[in-house]
Parts: sequence; C-alpha cells; structure tokens
Amino acid sequence: MDIREIQNLIKFVAKSGATEVKLETDDFKITIKTTNEASAPEYTYLQAPMNPAFPTAGTPQPVMPTPVAPVADAAVSDVDSKYVTIKSPIIGTLYRKPSPDKPVFVEVGTTIAKGDVLCVIEAMKLFNEIESEISGKIVKVLVDDSSPVEFDQPLFLVDPS
Repeated sequence: MDIREIQNLIKFVAKSGATEVKLETDDFKITIKTTNEASAPEYTYLQAPMNPAFPTAGTPQPVMPTPVAPVADAAVSDVDSKYVTIKSPIIGTLYRKPSPDKPVFVEVGTTIAKGDVLCVIEAMKLFNEIESEISGKIVKVLVDDSSPVEFDQPLFLVDPS
C-alpha cells in the first residue's frame, strides 16, 4: 500500500463519519482516528512486519498525510459554457503521459478526434485509457499529472467547434 492509497483511505474515512478504523493485513497495520469537528484524521500509523528480508526500525512511525486539494467545483462560468467538460469515468490516479519518459497525451491547444487517448487512470493496478468521446480542441487541463481523481471529476475542457 503506497502513500496515495493511504491518503485515499483517510479521505474515505473522513467522509464516512466513522471515528476510528483499523485495517490489518499480513504486510501492515493501519489505525485511523478522526475527530467529530471536521472529521479530519488525527493519527495515522503504519507498521511493517518484522521480516528479515525487509529490515525496519522496529517501531511504528506516524505517517503524516499530505494535504490533498479539494475536488474542483463543477460550476461553469458563462465564458466556459460553450465548452464540453470531459469527466473521469472512474476513481484512481490520473497520468497524463503513457510513461515517465514519454510526452503528455494532450496539451492545451491540441486538436483531438473521437477515440483519441487523453490520459490513463490507474485503478487497482490496472491502467485504463480514457478516450475522447468528442472531437475538438483542448482549451483547459483541469488536473495535474499523477494526481488522484474521483468519479465524475472534470478533467478537460474541450471546444467542440
């Protein structure tokens, strides 16, 4: 389990209203406690097993989650109303490049056709290509590379004309 999966778990627990969640597998143990005020995580502990193949310090260290930017509001101004919003069909981690050493799929100003790959979203170790359902020109990229995305989160603004 990497830090992004832990952050997503913390966000899920905070939204659910639960005050304490414990998750334990053969590889790790996590306890998440939240307060009632804002349902913000209070403590997060990650403990690795004592395995000679992977030596650890032996004591669990607190993992402080990095703040995650809130999901952009779906409100569209009058200027942007002529554009089509391409939204995420799944939850996962968005990548704008096919691999770290390759260029991005699309940038602002790129002309796209129906069926062109816009990005990939990793969900449960599977990389899903997100294809355009319309033709047009990319006007705005609404997400950063390697960032977590939610279902129905706006990703791109496209000018269909």
